Amino acid sequence: MSLSSPSRFFSLRIHAKIHSISTLRFASASASASASEEFYAHLHENRGNVEKTLATVNGKLDSTCVREVLHRCSPNQPLLGIRFFIRAGLQSNYRHSAYMYGKACELFKIKQDPGVLLDVVEAYKAEKCLVSVKAFKVVLNLCKEASFANEALWVLRKMSEFNIRADTTAYNVVIRLFCEKGDMDMAEKLMREMGLVDLFPDMITFVSMIKGLCNAGKLEDACGLFKVMRECGCLPNTVVYSALLEGVCRFGSVERALELLGEMEKEGRDCGPNVVTYTSVIQSFCERGKSMEALGILDRMKACGCAPNRVTVSTLIKGLCSEELFDEASKLVDQIVATGAVSAGDCYSSLVLSLVANKRLVEAEKLFRKMLASGVKPDSVACSIMIKEICLEGRVLDGFYLNEEIEKMRFSFLMDSNIFSILLAGLCQQGHLVESEKLARLMLEKGIQLKLPYADGIVENL
Repeated sequence: MSLSSPSRFFSLRIHAKIHSISTLRFASASASASASEEFYAHLHENRGNVEKTLATVNGKLDSTCVREVLHRCSPNQPLLGIRFFIRAGLQSNYRHSAYMYGKACELFKIKQDPGVLLDVVEAYKAEKCLVSVKAFKVVLNLCKEASFANEALWVLRKMSEFNIRADTTAYNVVIRLFCEKGDMDMAEKLMREMGLVDLFPDMITFVSMIKGLCNAGKLEDACGLFKVMRECGCLPNTVVYSALLEGVCRFGSVERALELLGEMEKEGRDCGPNVVTYTSVIQSFCERGKSMEALGILDRMKACGCAPNRVTVSTLIKGLCSEELFDEASKLVDQIVATGAVSAGDCYSSLVLSLVANKRLVEAEKLFRKMLASGVKPDSVACSIMIKEICLEGRVLDGFYLNEEIEKMRFSFLMDSNIFSILLAGLCQQGHLVESEKLARLMLEKGIQLKLPYADGIVENL
């Protein structure tokens, strides 16, 4: 077969894929076009009373329909589009996803111009609209998506002008925004204000406050909230303890972290540490160059019947390797694999990546090939990184044959398409045309497209 065949196959495959995608998009658009057209038409029939106008539409409301209407309103009618978005969010058979909140902020450039949200609220007031607490929550969630703390507070204050009483959920949104902003004075003020209007902080309130105080380095104040929680009848649980422990790990001492971890282990039940809790402490030790001490936390996990996960093991391996304790890292992997808590593929892949990160390519390649020889399946990241590093050394043919060994194992993995392009480009440049054609066919079978930086050179060489 001629060497021009791969280029022709790539072209046919790409055209087929484009046609397939276009067909799917057309079918999807057709299904929601009538509903979005109906909603959009009614928006223009009577702009003076948007909510009443929309109430007369019987079209099916779903995310595709909402997105289409937002797209049509976004260029020149942001207020109309946001009012439609708020109205859609009030329906019993539809609920905005986090994606849709993000899309609304993007289309109406809310992050660049927060005034558009305030204008909507003022328009409700000017038109004497009946606005529900749920409508205000949609506006607050838009503020949350845009990370607008001050604007969210303004919206919260406006609720009383519509004879609406803010609830705990509304306060939580604003408190969280100020905590994320680092303005703990305002967050604490709002929390105290809740008590003045007969509202009680819930678990979400306390978790936000504890995280905010910890991020601000106010560990003692965060610890003090535990007493406040109990007084409010809100008992601390693993989530709250873990939030505090994370703060202690970041800004406190390892000794204090161990004390708090001991308290959690003693409390047990709903307050007992989980794998995420233990992993946070292990990470704290590793980041401070105390990876050997972190191994002791692993023993505590086992004693409490809590098995490590891949993140736990990866964190320990990374920490040990960064301190050049490669033998200890290898021993750890063997121990974890023996217990079956984490698969051999995940454990050894993490070790391969840490060896590469620490410029131990020879050891990494030796371990990787040993994995393949023993039937242990490396993960996609390890495969991609290993082949890339070999190619960067100029050993493109070795990279090709290593990829063939991986393919022979016949397991499903998603290697970075960039790596395939780098490998194919290297083979072409070094004149390995038989291998180039073979790899090109494999890419076609897998549906992997050439990346633009390498495509022109590859086609030219072929």
